[in-house]
Amino acid sequence: MRATFHLKTLAVAVAALSVASAASAAGLDRSGQDVTAFLQDGTYAEAVYTYIDADVTGKDTSGNKIDDIAESYDFFRYGVKTDINDTFSVGVLYDEPFGAAADYTGDNNFVNANGEGTNVEVRTESITGILGAKFGQNKNFQVYGGPVAQRVKADVKLRGPAYEAANGYTTNINADQDYGYIAGVAYSKPEIALKASLTYRSEIEHNAQASEIYPVVGSGLIPAPVVSALGLSTNRVDSIEITTPESVNFDFQTGINPTTLATAKVRWVPWSDFAIVPSLYNDVSKISTQDDKGLALVSYDDDQWQVELGLAKRVAPALAISGTVGWDSGAGNPVTSLGPIEGYYSAGLGAKYNVTENWAISAGGKYLWFGDAKGQIPTKTIVSDFESNDGFVLGVKVSYQAQ
Repeated sequence: MRATFHLKTLAVAVAALSVASAASAAGLDRSGQDVTAFLQDGTYAEAVYTYIDADVTGKDTSGNKIDDIAESYDFFRYGVKTDINDTFSVGVLYDEPFGAAADYTGDNNFVNANGEGTNVEVRTESITGILGAKFGQNKNFQVYGGPVAQRVKADVKLRGPAYEAANGYTTNINADQDYGYIAGVAYSKPEIALKASLTYRSEIEHNAQASEIYPVVGSGLIPAPVVSALGLSTNRVDSIEITTPESVNFDFQTGINPTTLATAKVRWVPWSDFAIVPSLYNDVSKISTQDDKGLALVSYDDDQWQVELGLAKRVAPALAISGTVGWDSGAGNPVTSLGPIEGYYSAGLGAKYNVTENWAISAGGKYLWFGDAKGQIPTKTIVSDFESNDGFVLGVKVSYQAQ
């Protein structure tokens, strides 16, 4: 007779896998834009804290050592959902989907004569509202969707001879909020603890104000007639369009036996379509490229694929442990010198303990082996080499569930 693996039996194992979420991934990807909180049964709420510490070191093309450029960072993720009835559900999710934090120090080609180093910081915040509707004879299918509000802010400083004429360039991109949407479909089969979902998030186009400083314009290195003809100046405040990428997430879980759960996650993000193109930087670059297109400050060559497989085992009535292995393709190599990593392999461990019937706490960690990468500036000139780097992710989750 075929065994049945009711979700309530495996509930203690389910959330042990998703604490140490995707981080330091391709492009600017951070949170992985997880929506599984909305797909939990009954009334559910969670608060997740994630801390990332990466060690990214290398050498510039002059052979100088580049100390760790990856600044440690943390972020939060929140989710709440409830069932209106046996057909309709509503939920709200908060996360910080995209970001970057890099800081060059020491004696290398990314630090200027005054000791000021190249620095980049990008932060985003996102709030997603979701309405879901179940259908089918046993309510096994669900469609869901809703609006997404996203806020983005960025600061970039290019310093040192590696950036050639762009040495000393600075841009501050003011915070901007804009909107997109989410849409998905899910299927569940409770008798074998099976859940599968496919989620699409739209790109979101931001139109922000950017304040740029480009010392080369006033240095005399660019002929005055060219400066006049292109309307260049050392300082410029202008609008900038930044479109954060669309994405597709596939999440899958199934019971292997009454105490063991298997999971799989796949994520795709087309980073090859993403670019940050400040107007003054772009206008100056048209002189060196001798065309009307110019250069982007930040761009990527390849799309990102991310895969994570996991197992969770209930080892006691209130305790489960889990393990994961993962792979991230990166977004190309060579890659921007502001984030010189070509994907990673990962291994993680986690545990979940049910404090009461409704409340639980989960904790986990993940070790990352980063792919070697060569850093390049927008002209495609190779300026650095980063090898044998790694990092780790720690996470803790508090969750509540009532069915």
